Amino acid sequence: MIYRSKAPLRIGLAGGGTDVSPYSDLYGGAILNATISLYANATIEPIEENKIILNAIDRQEEEQYEWQKELPITGKLDLLKGIYNRIQKDYGIPERGFRLSTFVDAPAGSGLGTSSTLVVAIIGAFTEMLRLPMGEYDMAHYAFEIERQDLGMAGGKQDQYAATFGGVNYMEFYSDDKVIVNPLRIKQQYLFELENNLLLYYTSTSRESAEIIRKQTRNVVDKKGSSIEAMHQLKEQARLMKEALLKGKLHEIGEVLNFGFHQKRLMAEGISNSLMDDIYETAIKAGATGGKISGAGGGGFMIFYCPGNSKYNVINSLDKFGGRHRSYLFVEHGLKTWTI
Repeated sequence: MIYRSKAPLRIGLAGGGTDVSPYSDLYGGAILNATISLYANATIEPIEENKIILNAIDRQEEEQYEWQKELPITGKLDLLKGIYNRIQKDYGIPERGFRLSTFVDAPAGSGLGTSSTLVVAIIGAFTEMLRLPMGEYDMAHYAFEIERQDLGMAGGKQDQYAATFGGVNYMEFYSDDKVIVNPLRIKQQYLFELENNLLLYYTSTSRESAEIIRKQTRNVVDKKGSSIEAMHQLKEQARLMKEALLKGKLHEIGEVLNFGFHQKRLMAEGISNSLMDDIYETAIKAGATGGKISGAGGGGFMIFYCPGNSKYNVINSLDKFGGRHRSYLFVEHGLKTWTI
């Protein structure tokens, strides 16, 4: 038997960063995101040897161990090891050799939630193999605990829930890790128009999101007024985006994105840089009405709202930066698992 899973990556449309503690604990956070047709994939294959083989195909990294109950955290393939260790501790995995293979459709550090989505996908493959009784909230919170608590990786909470639930969601974040996922019933023609007009552009740079998130966290702990006020405004941006999508006020989306772009830069140093500022200004001059840096910032993907047919002019204008646009579709489903 071979056990497989896939979980969709996400585009964050508004409210990014307000899902990170301690802001969400103190003030409550809100984010609007949508899953897209780029995935994190995981496969577990039993093998004859009594070994554990970990293989990140897209990163061309592999590690092998004799079968054991706890794998060492060494800085290489730690996400895979951390998930194995936690599931082994909580549920027990039968002593038999297996190969865990993963592949992600976007580079690490690209701002589409790749790491957290990969965690969800790997947990999904193990739940398929072990027949673990986990609901969507259980799965997302479990992924959050492994990544943020067990492995100590800095970040927020939205990605795990987006990957598990799928679709377009307005998410609320509170103290004690309370999360409420509100699926939005958006008319299909509004989603088609958003999909047509929203350009996903990869800057061909990646970044280490953890340091940016640590700066953001320190700003909240130190009660830095400008940073906290920016997060309040981003939370309001999520509400504005929800209203625009539900009511079909698509002409307002660029303006809402533009508002958030300037607020997010105030959250922490390093979110934007001269290259990303140049890309943003070029896109606006070419016809985009707004945009944002995806994820924590500093590199990776950017998105631009391009009304009418301005998307093609924006694409051409960005050629000089050496990045590339990426085709995608919105998807309604979250994590999927199966056995063959």
